Amino acid sequence: MAEANWYVVHTYSGYENKVKANIEKTIENRHLEEEILEVKVPMQDVTELKNGARKTVQKKMFPGYVLINMIMNDDTWYVVRNTRGVTGFVGPGSKPVPLTEAEMKPLGIKMENMTVDFAEGDTIAVVAGVWKDTVGVVQRIDYGKQTATINVELFGRETPVEISFAEVRSMR
Repeated sequence: MAEANWYVVHTYSGYENKVKANIEKTIENRHLEEEILEVKVPMQDVTELKNGARKTVQKKMFPGYVLINMIMNDDTWYVVRNTRGVTGFVGPGSKPVPLTEAEMKPLGIKMENMTVDFAEGDTIAVVAGVWKDTVGVVQRIDYGKQTATINVELFGRETPVEISFAEVRSMR
């Protein structure tokens, strides 16, 4: 089976959420759940100052664009390209180009699913970074951010610290 990649779709400005909803409805109707895996409109928190009051609101990171994680084939290309509000895929000519891992990282989207050899409650050793040579007990694992929260002793108290999967090793 082909590999799923993230693609960028250009939409009419202001139609991003409508396009997302339309694609998700089409996925459901045509049973394309195995081929079109996820549709995202990347959002970010922005603090606005209105009438002297600070207010945090969510704004689209890329107005006019929607990200789609899918296996590219004639069916999926046709479904996405012919969705109302979509003007086309981002790429040269009519050829969609998948995003690279470097382009995905700032969006908070990890391309590969990482598996770890430890679980909550296990003791792990930190082998890199600021907390190198520290040992702690795993309190929480976040696969999306690829981090583990461990308790370390700091000034005589237990303190939770978030550590990247790349910086730890299981003590098993």
